[in-house]
Amino acid sequence: MLRILQFLKGYVRMKIWGVSPERFLNLCSNKNLLLWDISKDGDAYIMCISLKAFLQLRPIARKTGVRVVVLQRYGLPFLLPGLLKRKIFVAGLVLCILFWMVSYSFVWDISLEGNYQITQEVFSDFLASQEIHVGMRKTELDIGALEKEIRRAFPEITWTSARLSGTRLEISVKENDAPVDTETEKPAGGQNLVSEYAGVITSMIVRNGVPMVKIGDIVEEGTLLVEGRVPIYNEDATVREYIYVAADADITVEHSITYQDSLPACYIQKVYTGRESARSFLRLGSRELKLPRERPYLVYDTVISGHTPLILEKLSVPISWGQYTYREYMNVEHAYTPEQAENLLAEKELQFLATLEEKGVHIIEKDVKIEGNSQCWTMEGWILVDQPTGRLTPIAGENVPAEGTE
Repeated sequence: MLRILQFLKGYVRMKIWGVSPERFLNLCSNKNLLLWDISKDGDAYIMCISLKAFLQLRPIARKTGVRVVVLQRYGLPFLLPGLLKRKIFVAGLVLCILFWMVSYSFVWDISLEGNYQITQEVFSDFLASQEIHVGMRKTELDIGALEKEIRRAFPEITWTSARLSGTRLEISVKENDAPVDTETEKPAGGQNLVSEYAGVITSMIVRNGVPMVKIGDIVEEGTLLVEGRVPIYNEDATVREYIYVAADADITVEHSITYQDSLPACYIQKVYTGRESARSFLRLGSRELKLPRERPYLVYDTVISGHTPLILEKLSVPISWGQYTYREYMNVEHAYTPEQAENLLAEKELQFLATLEEKGVHIIEKDVKIEGNSQCWTMEGWILVDQPTGRLTPIAGENVPAEGTE
């Protein structure tokens, strides 16, 4: 801080010598004239003194019989006269300051955090409907009204906060992560549980309804597993009435799945030729300025490299520049080797099996083979699995009452 004050007020580095330089230093101390960085150079002394104090040295120098020579000048008072002579530089500096002052009164960036259910596109459309956009004046923004509108438009948001940080509008939201209790429409009558696959029943736990099969039974697709019509018996073992319920059970069936996948015999690989060309651009917000040009090559990749000055990035001013680099390549056709084809098909098979396991399917056995020809490579075979089954279907052909009534 002291260095900054010294620079603003200005100071000089001087050299003194003569009859009594020590007395000169003592008199400066008596008159409260600050001297620093004092060093001795033979019979002379070199030191620094503020510009204001330097102008008070003439009587002391005459009284002590010393000579004072200025070696160097530092600070703003010595810098300004030279700057004022450079009118273009001064004009540019003034325009730059005005640019920052004007830019600071606008919103140049909008950030959103805490959203998981609401997509960025949906929220951007909402902000556009509220006439909130990049480039608007800060004075046109009502933070309180914006927070209320967010909570009104999105019932799943339980908390919201909006604030201005420099030229950035920061919006933070908190969504309701509790499970939503949605009431599903229940059928008027009961429901049966039928098999989705053909196979052998391997396990069965019934929670609601009447089981119609047992472990070890062979079932077909659509076979009734658990009936949703539950009989109520009299004392003489005759049926008094039926209660219609939604059948509920955990049932697994062992069956085989046909597996088939294919891979083209050839693939295309990019081979870069080494030829490149570049084109510069200037980006202002969502607009991009660049020189028009024809298509550089028949096929090419585009690499974009941009740069934003740190001061513009801190102010969130959307100005950047950079260049497009176009790299020419050729599409070269290659044939898969048997090892490559086998590895790729095996990887696809592993992904398929992982998907089954995520659904609770237990893999028991598999038998697949890989064959190839000039057109493609194929993998086909079967997979023996133990898989949960059961699909609810309404009880047909009965005028059934609601659950728990006649």
